[in-house]
Amino acid sequence: MQQQELIPHLFRTEYRKIVSVLCNLFGIDHIEIAEDIVSDTFLTATELWGLKGLPENPTAWLYTVAKNKTRDYLKRHTLFAQKIAGEIKYSSTSSEELDIDLSNKNIDDSQLAMMFAICHPCIPIESQIGLSLNLLCGFGAEEIADAFLTNKETIYKRLKRAKEKLRMEKVKIEQPSLLEINERLETVLTTLYLLFNEGYYSPSQNTGLRKDLCMEAMRLNYLLMANSTTNKPQVNALFSLMSFHSSRFDARTNPQGEPVLYDDQDTNLWNNELIAQGEYYLNLSSHGNQLSKYHLEAAIAYWHTEKQDSAEKWENILQLYNRLLQMEYSPIAALNRTYALARANGHEAAIIEAEKLNLNSNHLYHSLLGNLYAQINPTKALEHYQQSLALAKSVADKATITKHINRLGANDASINV
Repeated sequence: MQQQELIPHLFRTEYRKIVSVLCNLFGIDHIEIAEDIVSDTFLTATELWGLKGLPENPTAWLYTVAKNKTRDYLKRHTLFAQKIAGEIKYSSTSSEELDIDLSNKNIDDSQLAMMFAICHPCIPIESQIGLSLNLLCGFGAEEIADAFLTNKETIYKRLKRAKEKLRMEKVKIEQPSLLEINERLETVLTTLYLLFNEGYYSPSQNTGLRKDLCMEAMRLNYLLMANSTTNKPQVNALFSLMSFHSSRFDARTNPQGEPVLYDDQDTNLWNNELIAQGEYYLNLSSHGNQLSKYHLEAAIAYWHTEKQDSAEKWENILQLYNRLLQMEYSPIAALNRTYALARANGHEAAIIEAEKLNLNSNHLYHSLLGNLYAQINPTKALEHYQQSLALAKSVADKATITKHINRLGANDASINV
């Protein structure tokens, strides 16, 4: 890997690890100092590697320089060192003797502690996701802004407010107790679930799929499973759900980056290893007596990886959606249920249920109705497709909707995509 490719790659993989360890060391009050030290480490790498070439072990070089810069910072800023001396997580009074543990175990433990600190209920969920992307995934403000369809100034302010709130509430970065796990695990899982969903269907950057967001959500989920205190059935169920969805990534978009609908996907592109992984963790999640929404959604995703189309498949999916909506109503889940209803009981029954949802501001709603009406009332189908086109935001979505319109024989319609 060339230097111009290696440094961005290492920034993505190592920045978050060193930041987590230093934040764990300094505490929530000094997150910015940890970020500054690590950013300066990468700036030094960019400058020196350009002059002297790549070191033999770039990752070890970064760790060594980060440790040295931390010691230098404490030596130069004696007031800071004295101020946090009672709180900092080391016993030596000498910054030169400070041992910064960048072992794999301490990195994982630090990231787990950070995850529970960031996902504190005192800050709103969008801030939890933003901080997770920033501190645990190494995403910059501009990348986070793309994910949230906003500008980086808004993200800067959101992250700043979230950090200030965590300080005000005196949230500590520490290994969660069993009580904290029980109280806060659902919030952590919700954050990871939304992070994955943001990647699974992302209207940002004119692409419907952000695999990097999905992979980061899976990585953080895996950290929960690797720790015995957080390896709960619902954690396994969420990982199973992510595995099943990830298995169809390569089939969900065509070479032009346009979304490919489920019925049109090439099942040969589905990843059998990820399907098997999903089945493994779905089986693990069956232990205990708690049924979560992640169990039901993972089961729905499992049936979607069944390549053979059958009445049993769609009836099972429909019944699982019925249970899911009883447990926790969601307009999108209700919309997805109507598709399963159409496959199980026919388009006429699905149209009746779909129109009750009245999701008129959602382009997916009109796209579904266009699909349901296509063989029954082409005029109505065209109306819904045109409404969907007007509401869609990404170029890829608009191109897909336009293809549906063209299939209805509207090739001469003036459509601006």
